Amino acid sequence: MSVVIETSARANHGRHTDRAAQIVAAWAAAEDFGNDYVVYEGPGGWHFAATPRATVELRKGSITTVLRSGESTTATWTDDASGAIADALDALPFDEWQVFGWVGFDYCAAHHDLLDRVADDAVLAVLMVPQTHVVLDPRGLASDGGFRAGAVRVVAVPDSMEAAELIARLAELADGAVEPAVARPVDVSEDVDDYRGRVATAIDEISRGEYQKVIMSRRVDVPFTVDMPATYARGRANNNPARSFLVSMDGMSAAGFSPELVVATSADGEVVTEPLAGTRALGVSDEHDRAAAAELRSDAKEIAEHAMSVAACFDEVAQVSLPGTTAVNEFMAIRERGSVQHLASTVRGELAPDAGPWRALAVIFPSITASGIPKQPALDAIYRLEPDERGLYSGAVLTASSDGAMEATLTLRTVFTTQGHSWLRAGAGIVEQSTPDREFTETVEKLSSVAPFVVPAPEERQ
Repeated sequence: MSVVIETSARANHGRHTDRAAQIVAAWAAAEDFGNDYVVYEGPGGWHFAATPRATVELRKGSITTVLRSGESTTATWTDDASGAIADALDALPFDEWQVFGWVGFDYCAAHHDLLDRVADDAVLAVLMVPQTHVVLDPRGLASDGGFRAGAVRVVAVPDSMEAAELIARLAELADGAVEPAVARPVDVSEDVDDYRGRVATAIDEISRGEYQKVIMSRRVDVPFTVDMPATYARGRANNNPARSFLVSMDGMSAAGFSPELVVATSADGEVVTEPLAGTRALGVSDEHDRAAAAELRSDAKEIAEHAMSVAACFDEVAQVSLPGTTAVNEFMAIRERGSVQHLASTVRGELAPDAGPWRALAVIFPSITASGIPKQPALDAIYRLEPDERGLYSGAVLTASSDGAMEATLTLRTVFTTQGHSWLRAGAGIVEQSTPDREFTETVEKLSSVAPFVVPAPEERQ
């Protein structure tokens, strides 16, 4: 079965899509299933996973598995985070499992000799096997927003409930789901951390041959407490992502509308990545959008940057694929993602039997389009030049199962919250032909996919 990347075949916009996002946001906001949950929108609909049956937490040098019974196991690791996760999942006392969770940007440090740049107490990844897991298919929603037969598929049920009881409660919560509150747009126009200056430094380093491309990002703090479920529902109604997600785990929350997958593997051994590189604004007007798309396809800087990214992705996929199976089966298509449009290509291979999904993640993560080329010196530049930690930004929200299937979607176009603070973040690909002003403008264009749709918490609404 092929991995599905492009989303045009499914209902990516429209009344039922908006309603589905409102429903899963209402499930997440309810207290019925605890504070740890993942909403993940994939090709088959919206997954709602909560009530952890087991949790796996990866920290610098250690990995801990905690079962719902309270039993805990901790192991140590040195330089292979993905191997540590694979071993921990193989040791789970379940015949079959599906995990949901996230890996932060610092996960890359384990595979690129950069762990000295990571704080000793940093959490690199958190995964859970849910005890509550249902899939909402928007095609099963009735005209009044209610459930028709088949709208909700139950995958896992809490010990305290029957499947019919769970569906009844979810339907009750869905009936109470309403249009999200009015958003409070976040100003993203100020260069508060000398982004232009850091871009200029990167251009100078590139001109000296230190690396060819690096993604420089900037953080924009949100000056109010955010209602994350409402922000997810509001933002999803105004975006057409490759995947979307709403996460609350280990004290960290995120609501995002990802433009691309980092990597996906199928149960029958296909491995896929989709590099997006090259950006123009979208939604100004039909005439402007067409002209911007034509400019993307003909701009020498954008084409060179994109081709460079595709070549690097090809090499990475080839590292985990059977010889001769890696191919670019789509090149320089236009993908419309929220407030921007991108050049996109798709690279596929047949996964080598001795690789597996976690090895594929180790090799391809972080995405070339969120790090740079060559990856090692680009990562070094990111750790040197960016003034604050990326955290989950440019990491991945993922789901993986015991049959070998995995999707790891890039955490861009996302609102983040932890310890009472919320922020947005965006970056741009810097090459020798870049200019600081244009790259800053590109971050503004990307942030416009999220910044207008941030909903304040109830106590902060006017």
